[in-house]
Amino acid sequence: MNLSSRKVRALGLCSGGLDSMLSALVLQKQGITVEWVSFETPFFSSEKARRASILTGIPLLVRNITPDYLKMLKNPRCGYGRYMNPCMDCHALMFRLAGAIMNKNALDFLFSGEVLGQRPMSQNKQSLRYVEKQSGFDGYILRPLSAKTLPITIPEKQGLVNRELLLDITGRSRRYQIKLAEEFGITSYPSPAGGCLLTDKNYSSRLKDLFDHQDSYTEAELHLLKHGRHLRLNKNTKIIVGRTQKDNKKIEKYYDPSVDTLIKVKNFPGPTVLMPTGGGKEMIILAASICAGYSKAPDTEPVEVGAVTPKGNEIFKVMAIPPAHIRHFLI
Repeated sequence: MNLSSRKVRALGLCSGGLDSMLSALVLQKQGITVEWVSFETPFFSSEKARRASILTGIPLLVRNITPDYLKMLKNPRCGYGRYMNPCMDCHALMFRLAGAIMNKNALDFLFSGEVLGQRPMSQNKQSLRYVEKQSGFDGYILRPLSAKTLPITIPEKQGLVNRELLLDITGRSRRYQIKLAEEFGITSYPSPAGGCLLTDKNYSSRLKDLFDHQDSYTEAELHLLKHGRHLRLNKNTKIIVGRTQKDNKKIEKYYDPSVDTLIKVKNFPGPTVLMPTGGGKEMIILAASICAGYSKAPDTEPVEVGAVTPKGNEIFKVMAIPPAHIRHFLI
């Protein structure tokens, strides 16, 4: 029973999935005012959280945490998962940042939609405990869907939350959540598949290459890892080659004319090639030849390729290099 005479307010981490929605609604049902925060970086977005907020009417704060996230990502205390995903340290960082918002806005506790055992590596009791301790808000993190299977939290001890109205869901089955969604009238929700690019093999390979060759990175460079073919020409020079017209537009969206070089074949359909932070003339000519090789230009005679550099425009006549001959450059 809620022993407090004032209104209890809680801040939840929202991924936008069904578990996030249910955890908030379970608390809301016992009279607690809930609101959400969703963090975004080039590795994951708040799009699903925004939809969940519209669907449920629960207020949502969105924060870009890229600088803080990169510091953690370069050297996570618990290391990485299968690829470049630092799940436990990621969760600890998010709760730490959410806790700062909680304190600033005088809210009472934090919560999330995590379910014990749903992800064996990052949602077992040991992992959840690690996240709490590293967050700096030990005892103030409530997981309403699995609360009865976990140690009692401070807001429960204080009577701010009725533990009897919390749940004891464990494991990977979704049956209980689906039944609960029906009870709450939730008919639309995304699949439980994660949207973090750090769990993607190709993206992780490109990110590791970036970490290996650069000390700092712009958000644009991190977004570019999602698009095109990435080729490492030498330790200082990389190019991104568009695969489709849509890909070309995405690449051009992140083009910075003050530092980057943009390369396109003249008079023939072909890819956009971006050389982040530019490169020497020899590398630009090599990139132009690769660009021609991926285009519809003939490979039996020289073709004109334009390069827009921070210093001005140049046109090179190059022989196309077939894609089969540059596979060793692919990241």
